[in-house]
Amino acid sequence: MTAGAKAIEGGRRHRAWVAIDERLGLSALAYPVPVHANGIGYILGGITFFGFLILVVTGIWLAQFYHPTPTTARESIVYIMNVAPLGDLVRGIHFWVANIVMATVLLHMSRVFLTGSYKRPREANWLIGLGLLGVTLGSIFTGTVLKWDQEGFEALGHNLEIGDLLGVVGLWFSEDFAAASGPIIGRLANAHISILPTIGTLLLIAHFLLVKRHGISSLPAQSDAAAEGGPVPARGGSTFTAHLVRMAGFGLLMLALATVLTLIWPAELGPRPIPGEEITKPPWMFLVFYPLEDWFGLSALLWAPAILFGALALVPFVDRTKYRSPTRRRLVIAIGAIVAVFAVALVLYALITVPQAHIQEAM
Repeated sequence: MTAGAKAIEGGRRHRAWVAIDERLGLSALAYPVPVHANGIGYILGGITFFGFLILVVTGIWLAQFYHPTPTTARESIVYIMNVAPLGDLVRGIHFWVANIVMATVLLHMSRVFLTGSYKRPREANWLIGLGLLGVTLGSIFTGTVLKWDQEGFEALGHNLEIGDLLGVVGLWFSEDFAAASGPIIGRLANAHISILPTIGTLLLIAHFLLVKRHGISSLPAQSDAAAEGGPVPARGGSTFTAHLVRMAGFGLLMLALATVLTLIWPAELGPRPIPGEEITKPPWMFLVFYPLEDWFGLSALLWAPAILFGALALVPFVDRTKYRSPTRRRLVIAIGAIVAVFAVALVLYALITVPQAHIQEAM
């Protein structure tokens, strides 16, 4: 293609974009993007967003074949795996992307913590991030139950026991709540398919609005220099389009990775549930609480996450120094490192121990 032809083609694309933008106002979504925001550390949130989109699309497809009743749930999974068009592939991609998204959420929050990007005026976005972490964990938990194999059945048993421990507050988790409308697995399916995605979408909208309002956080060294009277870091340097294209590229890489993992290690379906037995361990993202449940009983599944999320919620309000570099926040970083090492140790302990029974009564 000649230079003149390229210019004509470029002009056509520009006019098409102007026409679309005039009607939809898509340019209003753009925000200033500094150069460092295109690095992997600062783009993890965008990767998570594209993973969320993949989960929505694959989830809609899987929902067409799923039947949330105790007698048909597992059989519908078998149908998806063996009969439904592309069912096994779509289910595998859904499973692996959920795991990758869980990892990117944790890595993104770790980067925000290390760089002090939760500091004023971004405290609210840190709290929204905690909400998205909770939605992600809730989605994985409910998705585990919906398989209705032994692992899912035991997960539901914990759900019911925790509901009993919470008393009136935990009524929603009880089989008695809206019992006339159907079994609890149907309610958890509604939570997985509609309630949690809706909450997640609202949180993501709030997150993006705050990113647009405050901009992407500067590098810690630049922020510290500004705090000492130096120049204010530039909010721009790159373009929103380049940033979006880079996020989409990583999203496609995530999809490709999940596809390859599905072909090598398809998403498993465990044996039919046997009431009264407890022989499985939870998915890896919940293993950190498993030893605490062994040592302190089922109530640990209430107070341990409450303490963890409560402590994380306080971080922006406790770390009030004007500096963001890790070397100038040694105490906060040290506490975070101790918590991280302790969490890894709990996970390793959970991996090597034999499963123990925690549920008091058979369902």
